Amino acid sequence: MSESLAPPVIWYEGLARYQQQGTAHVLATVVAVNGSAPRALQAKMIVTQDGIVDTLGGGGLEHDVITTARQLLNGEIAAIISKEVKPKVSEVDDTSASAPSKAIRRDAVYTKHYPLGAKLAQCCGGSVTVMFECFNVTPPMSVLVFGAGHVASALMTILAELPCQVDWVDSRPEMFKRYLVDESTTNQSKLYNLPAHIRPHIDDEPVDFVRPFIEQGGQRFILIMTHDHSVDFELVRATLDTISDTSSFDNKYSNISLPYIGCIASSTKAKRFRDRLIQRGYSEQLVNQLIMPIGLPIGGKEPMAVAVSIVAQLLQQYHQAER
Repeated sequence: MSESLAPPVIWYEGLARYQQQGTAHVLATVVAVNGSAPRALQAKMIVTQDGIVDTLGGGGLEHDVITTARQLLNGEIAAIISKEVKPKVSEVDDTSASAPSKAIRRDAVYTKHYPLGAKLAQCCGGSVTVMFECFNVTPPMSVLVFGAGHVASALMTILAELPCQVDWVDSRPEMFKRYLVDESTTNQSKLYNLPAHIRPHIDDEPVDFVRPFIEQGGQRFILIMTHDHSVDFELVRATLDTISDTSSFDNKYSNISLPYIGCIASSTKAKRFRDRLIQRGYSEQLVNQLIMPIGLPIGGKEPMAVAVSIVAQLLQQYHQAER
């Protein structure tokens, strides 16, 4: 499903959108004003790597705010700040127009003081202090789910509440029918009653999703749980083949880490799959990348119980890798 949402124009729309999608962004807020300034206290804007939402007044002030926000997103701020000090109240006056801007770090929150004079080419004459809050700097989980059965549906109930990107693939249109808003609609963004970060795909060739997904790089999680064991096996093979291919080209695919490959299975199905893969020439080391059965052993066979165990395992691996 292609997303065709209009870009947000008000800061709280952007904040909601980027929080839900897991997109890295900075919320910049005017937290102090002295004298004349372009915007009032608590004015806000959102800055992402390639866009902005709302405004703090334009001009040199906003240009520097955008630059600083993107340096924070890129982890460059430490290289440009030689001294971290908190602006004193006495420094926030009209006589400080020629003083250099100061920035401080308080964990994930930064503040920067801006005298609005010749330095920023703005004639307001006052000064403002802007607070920068970073969100979703760590890339969200990217999950590719094959199959739209009971466990996968329960899985989506949980993933709907997490910062992640989900592509959900099944060849059967009827499996997504329960999520249809209106079968006659032509607006793709309103076609399914699902969060924007969960994208369903109806496709007869699910294998085609594997390689592009892995080659995007970053942490990747692949969950194979279709209604057909033969389709599951081909998806497992396609995933292992892609891992084998990408590991042979270190320069081209240097940003690709080994994905989580999970296939829902009983112990009997798991043994059968492993034996068949070894017989077809896959190395034991490569086959060991496959996680079968999936999920933490917390007990329970109900679809939601299985889904909880799977998401718990994904979160465990995701957060361990980010430490």
